[in-house]
Amino acid sequence: MLTRIAGGDIVDPVNGRSGKGDLWIEDETIVTAPADRAPDLTLDASGCVVMAGAIDIHSHIGGGNVNTARLLLPEFHKAHAPRPAATPLARLGWTTHETGRLYAQMGFTTVVEPAMSPAAALHTHLELADIPIIDKATLAILGNDDFLLSMIRDKASAGMVEDYVAWIVASSRALGVKVINAGAAASFKENVRSFSFDDEVPFYGASSRRIVKTLQAAVSALGIPHPLHVHCNNLGIPGAPDTAAETMAAAEGLPLHLAHLQFYSYGAEGKRGFSSAGARMAELVNSTPEITIDVGQVMFGQTVTVSSDVMRQFSARGSARPKKSVIFDGVADGGGVVPFDYRADFFGSLQWAIGLELFLLIDDPWRVFFTTDHPNGAPFTTYPEIFALLMSRQAREKAMEGLSKRALALSTLPGLTREYTLDDIAIMTRAAPAKLLGLKDRGHLGAGALADVAVYRKGDDIAAMFRRAAFVLKNGERVVEDGNVTNWRWGKALRLKPEPDRAMVKRLDAYHQQRYGLSLDSFVFPDAAIEREQPFGEVPCNS
Repeated sequence: MLTRIAGGDIVDPVNGRSGKGDLWIEDETIVTAPADRAPDLTLDASGCVVMAGAIDIHSHIGGGNVNTARLLLPEFHKAHAPRPAATPLARLGWTTHETGRLYAQMGFTTVVEPAMSPAAALHTHLELADIPIIDKATLAILGNDDFLLSMIRDKASAGMVEDYVAWIVASSRALGVKVINAGAAASFKENVRSFSFDDEVPFYGASSRRIVKTLQAAVSALGIPHPLHVHCNNLGIPGAPDTAAETMAAAEGLPLHLAHLQFYSYGAEGKRGFSSAGARMAELVNSTPEITIDVGQVMFGQTVTVSSDVMRQFSARGSARPKKSVIFDGVADGGGVVPFDYRADFFGSLQWAIGLELFLLIDDPWRVFFTTDHPNGAPFTTYPEIFALLMSRQAREKAMEGLSKRALALSTLPGLTREYTLDDIAIMTRAAPAKLLGLKDRGHLGAGALADVAVYRKGDDIAAMFRRAAFVLKNGERVVEDGNVTNWRWGKALRLKPEPDRAMVKRLDAYHQQRYGLSLDSFVFPDAAIEREQPFGEVPCNS
């Protein structure tokens, strides 16, 4: 089927297209304009902006923590009872079905769940398979597991570590690797309650720095496109900028991605011992070209924090609103679920301002990524309001009117005049994520690209424009019209498939037999376990 999207303002930084034009699609693929064929379908995009489908690199949409949050907060789940008109999480949705619908309505077509425990890979993929429309991907968590820590302690060769990482990524069907407060979950089991970058894990003698560097080297050597995704130590505490700075310096020329940097940008200045280090963090990112970051923007209102950083969640449980939480200590990774209500008080105002500082002070939109660390900083349904804040100084000034003046005085935000352009938005939410994840088939509108296309009706209300797309195409099929999902389809989970050495597989089998009394087959699953036609899409490693 040949489709023509006609007369829209095309915004495609990768291919240098900016201005009115037509976009042609044949079946699932964008093509050059045919010389001698009429379209089977013409979609009128006059008065609209045409972009590639958006990509979210860091959003907690499936797995154990997400489901534990559902169990902890049944009052926010639509299946619990007839839903009131406005519950604290009314904007969130909550179910897997709603996740796909709400993302698609905003023009997002690919979303990465960034924290999958390899032991729970089957459960995670079964849940992701139930999210309609969008494609998904996962990052496998490493850095607190006994097998890796033992190899580091015993000075295993780099090749052995690479084979282990390759097996984890392949067997869990992941698109990359994440390390969460490296070594802290293992230390938590030994009653350690704080853990910094050069602290060592009891019994293993491996520091957080050494764990991060070991995994960074393995990810690079294997050709995994996405750099090691790092959740640093000391999240959310005044003084965390020093830890983030140490972690950036440790990159030493190799790519490294720091997650939700907003939560590491809290200084300790001022009467309350809480201030903004956003400008300092932005300067460090600007001067360290091998570093990429996502922001983790805070927005006001009720949400729930979910994290495999068991040490941080344990310390945060006293701040839970409402007053309930779950902390668990798994075989390798721990975790916690702590509900939280961001208020427009001194602390909330400063957290909100710090995220915007990072967006506006980091110069290169190819290295700063658009996230709220959903749902930790805010539900992903707040994205349209954040786009408005980035693109309009006036919108920021209006939002600041109701916030703590003392907090804003400790931030550079009131003096920032930068306004994002549509090109900046397209880079940060389309082109750059595709490049970072190694997804060459999306993030742009060039010939040969997958026909994931989002079309937005232009207007003065930026948030309204991005909240309800005029129409969205997924794999060339129209799935959204006038902000409503009209065509339900199933997406795929994108994965890498590196080949580990057979000797490592045998060693892992012996390890699992000895430690758990189970064969390695008990920890893997066939593709057929995901009851979808072609549930996975293959992404090549870099050669």
